[in-house]
Amino acid sequence: MLTKDLLRVSRAGGGYHPQFAGADDERLAARVIGIYQGHVGEPREALDAALTDLEREADDFKLVRGFAKLVDREATYEARAPLPSERARKTAFEAAEAVGVVTADDRADALARAADRLGSDPAAVEESLYADREKRQVLASVEPRWDPAELVGQYNLSLAQTALFDATEVRVRSDDPTTLVSAVKRLRLMYEVRRTGGGREVVVTGPDALFRSTRRYGTRFARLLRSVAANAGEWRLEATIDDRGTERELVLTDADVSVPGVEPVAEVTFDSGVEADFAARFDALDLDWALTREPEPLAAGEGVVVPDFAFDYAPGGDPDAGPDYRIYFEIMGFWTPEYVEKKLSRLADLEDVEMLVAVDESLGVGEAIEARDHRAIPYSGRVRVKDVRDALRRYEERLRADAAADLPDALRPEPDAIALADLAAELGVSEDAVEDVAFPEHELVGRTLVRPGVLEALDGEIEAGMSLSAAEDRLRERGIGDSSAALSRLGYRVEWEGLGGGVLRASE
Repeated sequence: MLTKDLLRVSRAGGGYHPQFAGADDERLAARVIGIYQGHVGEPREALDAALTDLEREADDFKLVRGFAKLVDREATYEARAPLPSERARKTAFEAAEAVGVVTADDRADALARAADRLGSDPAAVEESLYADREKRQVLASVEPRWDPAELVGQYNLSLAQTALFDATEVRVRSDDPTTLVSAVKRLRLMYEVRRTGGGREVVVTGPDALFRSTRRYGTRFARLLRSVAANAGEWRLEATIDDRGTERELVLTDADVSVPGVEPVAEVTFDSGVEADFAARFDALDLDWALTREPEPLAAGEGVVVPDFAFDYAPGGDPDAGPDYRIYFEIMGFWTPEYVEKKLSRLADLEDVEMLVAVDESLGVGEAIEARDHRAIPYSGRVRVKDVRDALRRYEERLRADAAADLPDALRPEPDAIALADLAAELGVSEDAVEDVAFPEHELVGRTLVRPGVLEALDGEIEAGMSLSAAEDRLRERGIGDSSAALSRLGYRVEWEGLGGGVLRASE
């Protein structure tokens, strides 16, 4: 995206038409690239002077600056000086204060004192004083990703992104709506999906329609066009632009914008994202629910809802254990009142869907959500994992109870040894429910089910006088982690010999 001062648009016919560069501008793009490449190793002020000269020659100085803005992002600048500039300034200013600089001789004296303290010479100190200032920085390298034709293409994409920054609403149709919706969700944009006679239309709220955080949202919004242009074959985008209080229509198609030679950037950073923050903290808890981002779209009347997340019941961390059960999770925040109303309407149209909705307290719509038979979880700033965990526990208890009611009178686990907790997790029930079942082929040793044959084999492998660590190795090889109960069952106790470890003794 370019800065607003570099925007070039035509308002002919009451529209809003970006003035794209064409093949005739490739020579100008080549000259901009050449100026950068020819000034490697020179100060930025020399580079800027050369670009200014080119602006005077060109028909449109904004086009030169636009090309330069894009190439400059691929440039690396560095301060080159004998001494670190900040340290040189601090030492020189301290010396100047001590001297009381008034004349050129006083200045030379201060530089000499500073040089003495820094173990250098006055010329090196003077050269280093302002070497880190922007205009003094040296162009160390420049590696543009584009040739002149591709730079023109990148300029057109960036120009369109800048024009869309003032959009209040954008309507997109493409031959791949699923990918489009996925990109919108990854970018955390406010949107809805409308069913039209020709398929589905994704309607995205533009940056200019918001009342806060416009720049952050606008940056994410600009990335949407890159994803559309890169991933969709045929597409059409219509936008309503707020042009200083006047509404104008902007239309873009796949014939106008493309992504030159680089992959689209649909993924965004989540340093302060409420959703990513929640996902990271939820996954760290290792609960009996697997978190899925961007689950399948849900039909909601004439529209479509794509929740932010889904929780899949996975007792013991195994998605194949327990019944198939999914709860959807939506985070409502950073939304305009109009968008909230649309979202509430969509939620009301959902049928046979379990939905949790984390709602920013500032929106004041928690009761409205509850009235639509969805559980509302209020939050401020960040979604509390505990609140979500408590909401999920209600479903979890019901699922465990249903699973326990379906347990047979007797169970025959396949492993020779298995902990009750692991078996309960596999079955999606509580340990108490498993304890009430008979196990014809296993014996309960502590909290572990063990086949009698395993105990008989261990009785021949473990003997008095063996170290505890060696005995525990034998037990682990047989799948038994509860060594205390197993050793007691085999008739041994542990005698500790100082810091040397434990030794098995026959129980009296």
